[in-house]
Amino acid sequence: MTEVLPELAELEKVLKGLPADARVETLTHVSCQGHRFPIHAISVGCTDPKAPTIGYFAGVHGLERIGTRLAISYLKTLSHLMRWDPSMAYFLSKVRIVFVPLINPSGMFLQSRSNGKGVDLMRNSPIEADKISKFFLVAGHRFSPRLPWYRGELGLPMEIEAQAVCDFVRRELYPASVSVALDIHSGYGTKDRLWFPYAKTTKPFPNLAEVYALKDLLDITYPSHVYHVEPQSLQYTTHGDLWDYLYDESRKLEGNRLFLPLTLELGSWMWVKKNPRQLFSLLGAFNPMSPH
Repeated sequence: MTEVLPELAELEKVLKGLPADARVETLTHVSCQGHRFPIHAISVGCTDPKAPTIGYFAGVHGLERIGTRLAISYLKTLSHLMRWDPSMAYFLSKVRIVFVPLINPSGMFLQSRSNGKGVDLMRNSPIEADKISKFFLVAGHRFSPRLPWYRGELGLPMEIEAQAVCDFVRRELYPASVSVALDIHSGYGTKDRLWFPYAKTTKPFPNLAEVYALKDLLDITYPSHVYHVEPQSLQYTTHGDLWDYLYDESRKLEGNRLFLPLTLELGSWMWVKKNPRQLFSLLGAFNPMSPH
């Protein structure tokens, strides 16, 4: 039902134009108000499971449409480069790039942060925070799906969308010698932030040295970048974070691997300053309404 969800229509248009060696699959379908939406995944580049891998994930929260649009835009650019750029062809012979650009289509259709059942997918894993954030509801709760940040009922399996992402990460990113997952969000604070684990605790996570080495590379390569690199827990802690759950799980695996999940929080106040009328729109708090 792509006509009721423009982002899905745009994604499927891009999928039709991908080179023949791109691998496209539908992880699952979700139903909402008589519509049945697919969750697509795309993989390009090296097919060796141990090859370095980067994954782009977006659309976990249905209100934050800009993440899905950015992921689709980059996928579209990549599809063109694969056809004519020999340097990109060489790069992709060594590295794999994967995408899940629209994780929560029912939430995007409903213009809701949560999925069609009222569950916040980024609070849906069984992870429990060491200490509840001062923002009590924001940390994740089990009171009611009528309230935002609802985790889901205790004891139930993870939502189908969350489970599909976890299964895909286990298959495509865990086996890699080194892998990075970038989950694109929007709507937090006055700065663009690049968050790394943990969300569940203020204690340092084991790969702090690697993430700061990555920060140094970012600073050297793009000295004018606007991203504030920090652990999410520096702002607030949450229950049920999917990336905490996957990161901790990956560390239990045998072998010398590194899995590093990152979350990009685009600072929507930058967009509001350019167009204050956005404040009068539900989507305006999370997405640029004018060209940006």
